[in-house]
Amino acid sequence: MKRELLLLRHGKAEAFHEHGDFRRELKNKGKRHAQRIAVWLAGRQLIPDHVISSSAERALNTARKCCKAMGLPAQYIQAERDLYLAAPQVLLQRLHCVPDEAQRVLLVGHNPGLEQLLQSLCSSPPPLPPDHNLMPTATLAQLCFDGSWAALQPGQAQLLCLQRGSELPAGFPWPDVHGSELRERPAYYYTQSSAIPFRIVDGQLQVMIVRSSGDKHWVLPKGIVDPGLSPQASALKEAEEEAGVQGEIIGDALGHYDYPKWGASCSVSVFAMQVRRELADDQLEEPQRRRRWVSAATAGMLLKQRVLAPMIEQLQQRLPGLMPCPD
Repeated sequence: MKRELLLLRHGKAEAFHEHGDFRRELKNKGKRHAQRIAVWLAGRQLIPDHVISSSAERALNTARKCCKAMGLPAQYIQAERDLYLAAPQVLLQRLHCVPDEAQRVLLVGHNPGLEQLLQSLCSSPPPLPPDHNLMPTATLAQLCFDGSWAALQPGQAQLLCLQRGSELPAGFPWPDVHGSELRERPAYYYTQSSAIPFRIVDGQLQVMIVRSSGDKHWVLPKGIVDPGLSPQASALKEAEEEAGVQGEIIGDALGHYDYPKWGASCSVSVFAMQVRRELADDQLEEPQRRRRWVSAATAGMLLKQRVLAPMIEQLQQRLPGLMPCPD
């Protein structure tokens, strides 16, 4: 049986992190290059059915950006600490453990181990590019071989393609990988969802609002609907990450609105979320954001997006059948 192996070096990362090399983060350029590789793969129907990554921040985020841009959920990735700066022998041993039913595997890792693995697997030496750099950051090697993963040995694979993310078009096709319109970000970025976190105190509706990431405005939790998540699940996720609240979505979407970003228009679905639990300050994922409980009328006045005020009013009309949240 013919198998395909996709070796992807992580994207360009920051040179330093205060907590060490393992935590070094991707630069924006590194994120975009990883996403361009993903679009290249999806456009050629080369979507992997098994994804393994080093758990180092720069590698794992490369894998996440790549998977999402291909339409795969981030939970698809198997992140492993042992692959961090791993030697080619360690990487090959890990490939031997891939399930036999997997036909196409994506392995995201680091140099020099990844490049050495590529060189050892090829039945003939891979051609050296003019700059003598075989696998710079965000470079994908596509290989194929016959046989099982458990039996994969040096010299057994054929190199089909070596593609650098930096050499791919800057734009991302819309509304899918075959679309003719090009946008600044992958297509899924433009579908978003938002939560209106609320509670009832003494018969009165209260809404939690939070500060924007730049601390310029009062906003509601909002974010991109990642592949694999429903708009409702995404709204709950954003509420926990940005506002530190957990709860449940009540009813259908209260409404929708569009706003300009990334050279186009993002469409946002807005859901009512009844808060069941408020996380302590030391549990917040984004502690820099201030959060505040306010009345429905005050929320409508303070929120940057004025279109949300009538949705909050609509929420009030839904409330008679709801019981006050427990303390």
